[in-house]
Amino acid sequence: MKVLKGNILFILGMLLFTGLHSHAQDDAEAEEITFTMNLSKEELGLNERLRVDFTMNKDGDNFKPPQFNGFNVVMGPSQSISSSWVNGKRSFSKTYTYILVPTARGSFTINQATIEIDGQTYKTTPKQVEVTAAVDKPNSQKTVDDVADESLHLVAEVSKGNPYLNEAVTVVYKLYVSPNISVTNYRPLDNPTYNNFWSQDIPVTKHTAQNGTYQGKPYRYVVLKRVVLYPQRSGQLDIEPLSLEIFVDVPTNRRDFFGGRIYTSTSKTVSAGSRTINVKPLPEAGKPANFSGAVGDFDFSVSTSKTQLNASESLQAKVEVTGKGNLKLFQLPEPELPSSLEVYDPEYEESINTYSTGMEGKVANNYTIVPSFRGKYPIPSISFSYFNPSTGNYKTINSEEINIEVIEGPTSGSANITSPSANKQLVVPTGEQFHFININPNLSPIGIDRFFGSRLFFILLLAPLLLIPIAIFTFKKREAIASDVVGNKIKKANKLARKYLSTAKKELGNKEAFYVALEKGLHNYLKAKLHIETSEFSKDKITSILSEKNVGQKDVDGFIALLTSCEMARYSPFSNVQMQQDYEKASEVISNLDKQL
Repeated sequence: MKVLKGNILFILGMLLFTGLHSHAQDDAEAEEITFTMNLSKEELGLNERLRVDFTMNKDGDNFKPPQFNGFNVVMGPSQSISSSWVNGKRSFSKTYTYILVPTARGSFTINQATIEIDGQTYKTTPKQVEVTAAVDKPNSQKTVDDVADESLHLVAEVSKGNPYLNEAVTVVYKLYVSPNISVTNYRPLDNPTYNNFWSQDIPVTKHTAQNGTYQGKPYRYVVLKRVVLYPQRSGQLDIEPLSLEIFVDVPTNRRDFFGGRIYTSTSKTVSAGSRTINVKPLPEAGKPANFSGAVGDFDFSVSTSKTQLNASESLQAKVEVTGKGNLKLFQLPEPELPSSLEVYDPEYEESINTYSTGMEGKVANNYTIVPSFRGKYPIPSISFSYFNPSTGNYKTINSEEINIEVIEGPTSGSANITSPSANKQLVVPTGEQFHFININPNLSPIGIDRFFGSRLFFILLLAPLLLIPIAIFTFKKREAIASDVVGNKIKKANKLARKYLSTAKKELGNKEAFYVALEKGLHNYLKAKLHIETSEFSKDKITSILSEKNVGQKDVDGFIALLTSCEMARYSPFSNVQMQQDYEKASEVISNLDKQL
């Protein structure tokens, strides 16, 4: 009996081990990457269609289909993606589908397709297809998915494939829909991030269907998305694809009780495909020394609100660039004004609209100038240089010299200095030139100095007693500070912010290092004051939090403008003067925030 029980336990153990081994093997096989080719049929008539599916269980890159010798491609490639979670396990499937028609009778081979998945190249197995004479009944009725595949196409139209650095490139995403079906809704699955581009979306307020053609056939199309890109790096740049899930109604051959056609709803995933453009660098030949990165077609002017005024009155000087191009991505030139004029920091002004051809409008710096003395002050000519991609040349525009005349007011001290030898006159004393000297000082003799019993004696005697409560108060204060963990962290972060600002000051003249240090200093300052982590930083969050803290809107805008300058410094050239202004602005903004927070 004991032997029988032992055998039964041994058999159960073996079965359990075999089951576990089989389950582990199944899991291993489920994780295996597969890439297969499936044919709708291996034998078809000359008047029939062949559907070829290339399916993978993990997404890959660089898909290369075969040549399809002996067939014409009438549709494809269309993409379909399926992803689901079952019992905590993810199931993924992506399929490239082609619809082929044979060109002759015979035996043909559908050669292997290739794709790269996780750095490895996978290939399908070639398959044979036999094409016979035409048949009486061609392919069976198309499925709803077949009709949707043939009737939906998402296309990305790129305005320029070979632009210059910082030249506008427009991408328009169009969805082509066959008149045989109707689209009910759609949702984006994967929006492109446009790395290495400065991007600006052009909102599509109304989706109006228009008539057009796709591959020579009549279609309706709808513009889903427009975006203007300004490349920030030369060379080969990829525009990531846009993927959508489209919900459609497909007609069937069935009809309802009243004779109306019955429609079936389905959804399909379509992708615009990745596009690559070749960005040309700006030519070095003929590049002006004052070129600040402006690319487009611009006009430049310098104007003043008045040319005659009195001392202590103010006037406005405007440095303005108008036209079409990358208006937000370059620095305006600065006027060189006489040192005797008091000049305030400029107020930046912009009025820019973004169209499908790029940005158009104007940007300007408004300077407030206050003269202190009477005289004539010239505002020298200023030059502005830009690159015109239409002509492929640089152009420099010089403003006209402006003369400012101060009519009334004090004369500068330097203007009243005359030569010692000129206009000598005899000075006649009047007897009043020494009237300020007091000839009766009321002096009294100093008595014998006595220390004991004097005021100084009692002060020194009582001083140690007065120091005792001061020492007790200081000790308690230091103890409270030591127990204030949050306060200590804030002080530490404040020191860190000052450290980064000091690093930024040392890096003046080195654009990238300066703005990296400046941005770190600003972030650490907010981290100390608002008790939020750096990972939570965004301009919108910073604006909302500072507004909740009742910080003035001017100071909030100043802080956001500094962060914007740090971002723009990655793409645009910044002068040493601009860096110095940004550093001083950072110190001023932090000081103002300290007073309010």
